[in-house]
Amino acid sequence: MTKLTGFFTELMRRYLPDPFVFAIILTLLTMVLAMLVEGKAPLDVVSGWGKGFWALLAFTTQMAVILAMGYVLAAAPLTDRLLNKIVGRVHEPRTAIIVATVVGCVGSYLNWGFGLVIGGIIAKKLALKVKGVHYPLIIAAAYSGFTMYGLGLSASIPVLISTKGHPLEHLMGVVPLSETIFSAPMLVTSLVVLVTLPLLNAWLHPKAGEAVIEVDPGIDRAEQKADTSALLDRDTFAHKLNHSRLLSMLIGLCGVAYVAYYFFQKGTLDLNLINFIILFLGIILLGTPLAYVEKLNEGIKTIGGIILQFPFYAGIMAIMAASGLVNTISQVFVDVSTAHSLPFWGLISSFVINFFAPSGGGHWVIQGPFMIDAAKTLGASIPHTAMSVMLGNAWNDLVQPFWILPALALSKLKLKDIMGYTVIMTGWIGLVYIAAVLAASYL
Repeated sequence: MTKLTGFFTELMRRYLPDPFVFAIILTLLTMVLAMLVEGKAPLDVVSGWGKGFWALLAFTTQMAVILAMGYVLAAAPLTDRLLNKIVGRVHEPRTAIIVATVVGCVGSYLNWGFGLVIGGIIAKKLALKVKGVHYPLIIAAAYSGFTMYGLGLSASIPVLISTKGHPLEHLMGVVPLSETIFSAPMLVTSLVVLVTLPLLNAWLHPKAGEAVIEVDPGIDRAEQKADTSALLDRDTFAHKLNHSRLLSMLIGLCGVAYVAYYFFQKGTLDLNLINFIILFLGIILLGTPLAYVEKLNEGIKTIGGIILQFPFYAGIMAIMAASGLVNTISQVFVDVSTAHSLPFWGLISSFVINFFAPSGGGHWVIQGPFMIDAAKTLGASIPHTAMSVMLGNAWNDLVQPFWILPALALSKLKLKDIMGYTVIMTGWIGLVYIAAVLAASYL
């Protein structure tokens, strides 16, 4: 295993570019495929790309908000004290890897944005506290828990198709969560991932005598300049407002009241409401308006890559949809499918497509109609087919450079530092998900 890990790590070090470079290369590749495979004219391809470039601007903002405000929630004093208590009980490197993976898994199961952030935070805390922890591995281990989002409460496709009025309701109806993420096969799969992934990650840790890269103890050290103006203004009315716990509590309670009323009126959970909850919960937990603003400014540093790259992936998705590439890719797998094997091929095709469309919701918009039509034609299970697309998305995210960006921002590592490990994790998760969709289809 050490040789295998070393092989992939060296491979990534030599050949894997920066995530933004990867997005540019993928854009150009998609354009070429649209022209060669689908016979589209270059001008049509560029036109479709440009028209779709900003198509997901609202969604990009939602993603950026959930990550930045998720950082505030994960770094709030109450959460920080809880994480410090957990870290204080860990003394061995392999135990630290296990704990980082479990926290990443549980956090992502509850909410993908929260999981991305809290996993990275506890991984860095553990690396700073436990001597001998291989830093690139513990960051990769915490990130690997992100795959649990596809089985969890914020799994975009199951949540979407369980909502009345969703875009494909006319094709498939409303599918309750009891038939997707809360079905017996998916609950068992969640448990298998939660138990086995931390053990795999611990196994990957360098053995005694092997090279270990430890975290720089000064990773978060910044030059601090005395804010004399703040000292002079301490008794001013403005200073008191900035540090008013009463103001934070009042506006926080207004947010809580709205959420309670919203659910009382039988409103459905969506990204806007999730962001609303995270925002006002963070305001309450941080205590004062200025404390929230300062912590949010820290969180904003983790989303630069999201803001830059998501429009490029929106453009790629636009090319895929307009040219028919997504249908062509899916058709290759559907042509060899039966009612029982369609979810398996749906998983594989989803894994491939997710390189070009790394958003569960956007991914479903372009692949979902084709897969559901195939499921109806072949007589396959619609809930299982939908979950296969979701799991293919969550599986590929382990090697899709886009979603690793927050982990890289928090850890100050490069993509090539951790991707060698996530490739191996992807291999194991692939076996688990393949077994899950086959068991759900054949048993």
